[in-house]
Amino acid sequence: MPDPADLPAHATANPDSARRERVIVSALFIAAALWIAYRLFTGGMGYAYVSDLNGVVSEASYNDFAAGTAQFSLPRTIGIWTAAFFTLAVFSFLYRDNVFYKVTEAIFVGVSAAYWMVVGFWTVLVPNLFAKLAPAEVHAWAMPGLSPLREQHWYINLIPLMLGIMLLWRLAPRGTWIARWPLAFIIGTTAGLRLVAFLQADFLSQIRASVPEFAFVSQDSLWKVIEDLLTVTCTLAALAYFIFSVEHKGTLGKVTRAGVWILMITFGAAFANTVMARIALLGIRFEFLFDDWLWLVDPQGTRIGQ
Repeated sequence: MPDPADLPAHATANPDSARRERVIVSALFIAAALWIAYRLFTGGMGYAYVSDLNGVVSEASYNDFAAGTAQFSLPRTIGIWTAAFFTLAVFSFLYRDNVFYKVTEAIFVGVSAAYWMVVGFWTVLVPNLFAKLAPAEVHAWAMPGLSPLREQHWYINLIPLMLGIMLLWRLAPRGTWIARWPLAFIIGTTAGLRLVAFLQADFLSQIRASVPEFAFVSQDSLWKVIEDLLTVTCTLAALAYFIFSVEHKGTLGKVTRAGVWILMITFGAAFANTVMARIALLGIRFEFLFDDWLWLVDPQGTRIGQ
């Protein structure tokens, strides 16, 4: 006889509780749909308006539409409803995994990949590769601002073209090992360039910023010296924690414990900063839902266009 702990959740759940949950969720969904339909057909939410002044189309408010200086925009209205649907579909994952979330996730990944592919094609391949190999054709076809004259050593650009073709070989059923060579070249080159950049921007800059300036030019410089000493002390205490060749006892143990506190405060501040940034994004989505879509914050849309 199988252990109940090994059975799936739906097999051990109470059927009455699951049925009651479905009824409650369905009732809330129907009530929300009816309320949204009522607000939509009574002209109280989800509409977008634009004004055309001297050939310049700009977003307008409901008051502008009522005054006759703006007109209803069907494409922007569809965009608002589409964005609201996808936002609610992502939020639905807070309840449980569902088909709406999966569809939204797939669309988001696909659209993002397609967008960056187009951006990479027009900002990297065309000006940096095709324009080097065939400048006259690219000048006449896509980018008139580029020079139609071919460079003297244009054949050097055949190397990245060959590496790009070799990288696409990974999609072939056979010979996928060919793609490893350009991939290794890309990783090695990127690592080398980034290493030098990080050494200059992060490592050396942090060392330079940690060196105190012991110069009492004025009374205000005293606080600068105290700040520099505190920076150096905290830096050395945090670095002492990573000395693993010596047992953390005595004076070194006290310094490493202080370093742990400094590290935890730093990590906590960094994490709090990240959380606040995400909360700001969440607030923007709520503002979009309650203001631009539902018109609950600003029922007449008067803030738009002011």
